[in-house]
Amino acid sequence: MVNARIIEVLNDLFEDAMLAQLQTSLLLPKTLNATHLLVLLPKAKALSKDFPYAPLLASVLKRREMKIDEFAKSAVSAVTDNGSLVVWAMIDFEKETFAQQVQVRKALQVLLEEQPKQIGIVALGDEAQRKRAAELAVYGSWVNATLLPVQKKNDERKPLKKIELFGYSGNFDELKAQAEGNILCRELTVLPPNTLTPAAYRGRISKLAKEQGWKHEEFDLKKLRKIGAGAFVAVAQGSADEDAAIVHLSYKHPKAKQTIALVGKGICFDTGGHNLKPARYMNNMHEDMNGSAVALGILLAATQSKLPVNIDCWLALAQNHIGPKAYKQNDVVTALNGTTIEIVHTDAEGRMVLADTLTLASRAKPNLLIDFATLTGSMAVALGARYSGVFATNSELAHRAVRAGKQSGERVCVFPQDEDYEPALDSKIADIKQCTLDGEADHILATRFLKRFVEHDTPWIHVDLSASRCEGGLGAVASDVNGFGVAWGVAMLQSSVVETKVVK
Repeated sequence: MVNARIIEVLNDLFEDAMLAQLQTSLLLPKTLNATHLLVLLPKAKALSKDFPYAPLLASVLKRREMKIDEFAKSAVSAVTDNGSLVVWAMIDFEKETFAQQVQVRKALQVLLEEQPKQIGIVALGDEAQRKRAAELAVYGSWVNATLLPVQKKNDERKPLKKIELFGYSGNFDELKAQAEGNILCRELTVLPPNTLTPAAYRGRISKLAKEQGWKHEEFDLKKLRKIGAGAFVAVAQGSADEDAAIVHLSYKHPKAKQTIALVGKGICFDTGGHNLKPARYMNNMHEDMNGSAVALGILLAATQSKLPVNIDCWLALAQNHIGPKAYKQNDVVTALNGTTIEIVHTDAEGRMVLADTLTLASRAKPNLLIDFATLTGSMAVALGARYSGVFATNSELAHRAVRAGKQSGERVCVFPQDEDYEPALDSKIADIKQCTLDGEADHILATRFLKRFVEHDTPWIHVDLSASRCEGGLGAVASDVNGFGVAWGVAMLQSSVVETKVVK
């Protein structure tokens, strides 16, 4: 059972995560009363005079001896005579989404650092430019001004309450849904491990399922042992609390033509097991459940925007602890699909819990299966924290993944998974080794391992979330824990809907 106090703490922590109210107007009023104002201009060779506080900007640029090209690269701010803080930014709409997001996010940060209750946004340019600028600024305001949970006695942070947008008055429902998904992902990921235990996580998911109308099913350890999910159980059995589970959520849309399965690694804390991590590498291991939070965030975004696609979401929730029952090197365990696995390193637990979860997900025969996991250190070595790596079962899926990255601003890099890597996983005592000890190309070997557990030749994308934490923020998001994968996943779902319409 979940401790009642933990549930109370969780509910309190999530109460403040409200998006600011958006008010839009196509026309710019003669007088702007905003105490915090962002003015977004299209890139130009010279400044016009027809925008808010144009003379003030001109004087600031002159005083700083800034040329127009320099202004196009960096936002400029000033305080007006009445004490309002104004930030001007010039957006290059020919640049990729990521670069535009960074530029707008940095401009917004100048305003949001003062924790205003309300901000004004002015979008200028032609209709397409105003639409794009408005979307970048509103989304950036939502994801960066909403308060992530902290447990301080005196929390003096102030949330943004209202956004006034001038120059564009369109529909922001899909963008709002995506923001809510991103924020949910980040909220869950930053929670400390004694707050977000597997049991507490299951309680939070159950509440969400009731609120959103999702079908909710749990495979607890008793059920997993009964069906023979030995790979998952091997990891979970090291925890004194038998609270691990695979949680299955379903979203159905009456007009859906495709079913997409989302799988997320949800290791709520990873000690490394008997192959114990040193302190430096165990720090932030409460974030090892980020893959499950990404999948849950995508599910929420799709639900809120009523995306016409069916979604089966599978969350592998457990902890990797050390103890007398914890699995050990050289153990041989049998996975749900009957494959025997030789344990080589207990800190390769993510691929173990995913193995049985992928089998369950693929047996439902979805049109596409995507899993998300903070899986390997070798991916972080390969890419750093600004891209995540993807593996796809065919080139068309790989191209779709890259396009979704460019569209969403959450960039991905495609890696190979050729068969000639797999002999490294040959075992003398089992069907396959879990990993190798030398660690070479471990992100590729992990994918070859996981592929053994995807049944029915299901089209599959594996996402290794090396960008889940990026110091100083990434793309549209200013916080280190950035929710990478939610916007990308939404773009992938949208491309599935478009693809279905084209085929039809």
